[in-house]
Amino acid sequence: MATEQTYTNPIAENQRAIHLLNRIGFGPRPGDSDVIGNMGVQAYIERQLDPASIPEPPELQQRIDAMPTLRMTPVQLFQEFQQPIRQIQKGDTVAKQEARREAKVVMMEAVQARIIRALYGPRQLQEVMAAFWFNHFNIFAWKGLCSIWTGAFEEEAIRPHTMGRFRDLLGATAHHPAMLFYLDNWQNTAPDAPGSHGKFDGINENYAREVMELHTLGVNGGYTQQDVIALAHILTGWSIQREGTAVGESAPPHPHRSNFSGMFPKLFGIRPFRFAGAGRRHQGQAQGGSRPRSEQMQNMAGQYGFMFYGRRHDFGDKIFLGREIEGRGLGEGEEALDILARSQATANHLSYELAQYFVADDPPPALVERMAARYLASDGNIRDVLEVVFGSGEFWDKRNYSNKFKTPYEYVISAARATDAQVLNVNPLAGTMAALGMPLYGCQTPDGYKNTTEAWLNPDAMMLRLSFATALGKGRLQLGHPVDPETRMPSFRTAAFATDETSAPEPAQLAITLGDLFSPRTAEVIEGAPPNLRAPLILGSPEFMMR
Repeated sequence: MATEQTYTNPIAENQRAIHLLNRIGFGPRPGDSDVIGNMGVQAYIERQLDPASIPEPPELQQRIDAMPTLRMTPVQLFQEFQQPIRQIQKGDTVAKQEARREAKVVMMEAVQARIIRALYGPRQLQEVMAAFWFNHFNIFAWKGLCSIWTGAFEEEAIRPHTMGRFRDLLGATAHHPAMLFYLDNWQNTAPDAPGSHGKFDGINENYAREVMELHTLGVNGGYTQQDVIALAHILTGWSIQREGTAVGESAPPHPHRSNFSGMFPKLFGIRPFRFAGAGRRHQGQAQGGSRPRSEQMQNMAGQYGFMFYGRRHDFGDKIFLGREIEGRGLGEGEEALDILARSQATANHLSYELAQYFVADDPPPALVERMAARYLASDGNIRDVLEVVFGSGEFWDKRNYSNKFKTPYEYVISAARATDAQVLNVNPLAGTMAALGMPLYGCQTPDGYKNTTEAWLNPDAMMLRLSFATALGKGRLQLGHPVDPETRMPSFRTAAFATDETSAPEPAQLAITLGDLFSPRTAEVIEGAPPNLRAPLILGSPEFMMR
């Protein structure tokens, strides 16, 4: 573990535990500061960097285990929740509505799992990084099949790699059906390829563009439009397993027979989804000559439903970021991902984003530079980069204490944690996030939600936060009400705030949990308020809005 650097402007000793809980977690629960006091700051950081060493509470694991869709692969989810919709006879509106209602449980369980893990999970840094990386590799849950694949995307592609090698994380997202569908690479086909037909007719640049601009190099990462086109050609044939093909089996030789993806518009009535400036169609011919038939016809199924279709791939040689990529099939894409993951531009881009999240909206350049150097030296080891952050003088500098305005997600989760709310129904929390403009899994664009003050601080949002603080502080949220077993969970589109009373937090305990570090003016207002308003004032205070 890297040791802290010498710094001249440290935060006060009594602020260190709260600072740590707010930055590498979603804020303190009662007793958390005492845990750090007994363990020590350094030991706590080291433990959080090794989440496997922290046992999960049995009650939390039981709640997660009670959500079966979290353990289903994309193929299983499609077979369970989407094939029945397709098989319903045309005109049977009631049956189709019922099947679609049943399918909503997949997204409901994903939302519930994310929230209760953030609320009660002791592996707080793991939860922070799961949210961070999902946002970095954002997909929109309500685009077609992403409605049943978003939870699987987080479980399979994000969570296993939150503090591992970035190349593994990048590869997992690149192969996942949710990402392939969201950014349209499932349609990406070499012009005039043997498997080119219908929707699989021509180059789609969406994923190739975003994987460089957002996932790796950054908008100023030194790539050109020709690199976007080259990468799109490299990724031709990276698609989704077809209907009726079991994982690991060879696909039928002709993609137009038993076409898995051709059913999407019929099922959901979706139109092609395009982002501004993306998806421009390249009309040029596939590069290079022919390859042996066995190589042209290769089909490779991934564990979670990824499939490489050789008949739709451009086997010509390509020039990508100044390097020659030999046309050989699936390996071209893997080589391109290797190049992207090991780029200096990627190291800079990821280090800037991590420093912006953990340290300041305008992160210190010297820190970003040290993080990027560690990234390259460790072959993209995310944990090593985080060690640089948490051991840095900048992280512990007084100027960077309580200087990050909480996003709606962070605000709602931190409020529920601070009050030690017993949450059986996540609906009021998820509804508040949506009302504040940050519906969970609901960012439509691939750049994800911002985490800066400018993005979230405005008068309307503050009024909504104060309404939530009042409802939670007075015990007027339906958090402790079990969900309806018939409907499984109420709709997230219901009102965020309810009127029936539950237990209200005790103001004195709430202040202790938060470190009792209010400004004299805030403390004076809280003390002068009626007892039933003190908890709402704490949760609505300027100090609590920051982390």
